[in-house]
Amino acid sequence: MSVSDWVSEHYQEKGPVKWLAFSLESVAACVLFALVLLTCVDVVGRYFFGNAVNGSTEMTEIALAMIVFAEMPVITWRGGHVVVDLLDRYMNYWLVKALGLLSVILVAGAFYALAGRMWYLAERSLRRDVVTEYLEIPTGYIVQYISVMSYICAVMMISYGLYRVIKEK
Repeated sequence: MSVSDWVSEHYQEKGPVKWLAFSLESVAACVLFALVLLTCVDVVGRYFFGNAVNGSTEMTEIALAMIVFAEMPVITWRGGHVVVDLLDRYMNYWLVKALGLLSVILVAGAFYALAGRMWYLAERSLRRDVVTEYLEIPTGYIVQYISVMSYICAVMMISYGLYRVIKEK
C-alpha cells in the first residue's frame, strides 16, 4: 500500500487539507517519538550513570510546544474544540446559528490576534538574541513557529468554521 493510498484511507479531509493534516500529524508524531526517546535516555542516564541529559528540560518544553501547535490547525479544521451546547435545544434555531457564527468569528479573531502578537515577540527576541538558558537555542524561531500555526488556525477557523456553521441543520 502506498503512502497516498494510506492517507486517502485514513484521512476524511479532501484536497490539500488532507496532506496538510497528514504532514502536521507526522511532525507531531516524530517529535513525540523523539520526546519519548529523550525521556528514556534521560532517566537511564540519571539512574544508572548518575548523569542526566544536559538541557533535557528545555528540549522537552520545545517539543511540547511543537506537538501542541502542530495539532492545533488539524483540531480546528475538524471542529474538535470543546463546545458547550447546554442551551441549544431551548433556543431558537436562528439564534443558535447567529451564536455559532459569532463564536467562529471571535475564535478566528483570537487566533489572529495571538499570532500577530507572537510574531512581534518573536522578532523582538531574535533582534535581542534571546536564547534558552542551557542549550542557547534562539527562542524567536520557536515563537515564530507558534505564530505561523496560529495564523493557520485563524484561516482554518474562518474558512471551514464558517462553512460548518452555515451548513449545519
